[in-house]
Amino acid sequence: MASKPDETRDGVDLTNLDQPLFDGADATKRDLVDYLDAVHERILPELRGRPLSVVRIRPGQPKFMQKNVPKYTPDWVQTVQVWAEASKRQVSYALCDDRRTLLWFANQRAVEYHPTLMRAERWDRVTHLVLDLDPPEGETFAMAVQAALLVRQALTDSGLAGAVKTSGAKGVHVIVPIVDTVTIEDAAAATRAIAARAEKIDPAIATTAYIKEDRHGKVFVDSTRSGGATVVAAYSPRVRPGATVSYPVGWDDLENVAPRDFTVRTAPALLADRDPWAEQLPEPQAIPDDVLEEGRAIPVARVAAMHEGKRRKRAREAEKENPPT
Repeated sequence: MASKPDETRDGVDLTNLDQPLFDGADATKRDLVDYLDAVHERILPELRGRPLSVVRIRPGQPKFMQKNVPKYTPDWVQTVQVWAEASKRQVSYALCDDRRTLLWFANQRAVEYHPTLMRAERWDRVTHLVLDLDPPEGETFAMAVQAALLVRQALTDSGLAGAVKTSGAKGVHVIVPIVDTVTIEDAAAATRAIAARAEKIDPAIATTAYIKEDRHGKVFVDSTRSGGATVVAAYSPRVRPGATVSYPVGWDDLENVAPRDFTVRTAPALLADRDPWAEQLPEPQAIPDDVLEEGRAIPVARVAAMHEGKRRKRAREAEKENPPT
């Protein structure tokens, strides 16, 4: 017999609300549900119409990413079928389009929300560029901030504008809305060009080196979020100490914040009645021709890294066979 729910909201039975969310969260499942309910009008525009992957964490188990909806998913949860080339199978992604679906996910202990860059009704276009600023190991959020400011300068110099948010982990995301005339390939090329321009402004801080050993303690300006990629949504919680949140930050405030300032317990009061992400996102922009031309000439980072990795492996093997005398 199913246990009696702790409470019901919008037709969703909520259970085990007083359980700890995860080790180090300093939050319960109730805190997660209450937070997502409090911000549902802000986070749903980020999720609506986009195939959704979530990161769930069950009691006493490691976190896991869920793409395919489970068999017990209610029939009122909207889904979309996507062919996954890597696994050669159809994946049934959820579309989190309303409060009821969001509450259902929260009750499933879905902590993180990672929508695709494209909408389900338009597979051939992404709606925004993503520059993911990934600092080196350690307490290096301040370095990620400096790299984000370089990206902002590169955007400004290119006639573009973006909004910025904490990743909720140790990094920063810069999001650049674009018009729907830009192909997926050109969006990827533009992202590479902006990353390269940011690196050129101050190569002592930023690097586009995809191979970790080549970064030498610098912030990686990741330009590989394109096509079918996902990025954690603004306002999404993270499976991180303190149950932090990916939170919109004004450019002028970026140097005065830390990721732990924004958690499922603190963010609602900080937001009050505002929606800073909606306020800060620029209107969709066309990408200048010179940005596209530069980006098209830059190799795709993953492909270049794969070839370089193979080259280095061959060099190491050759050195073993013919050691220097």
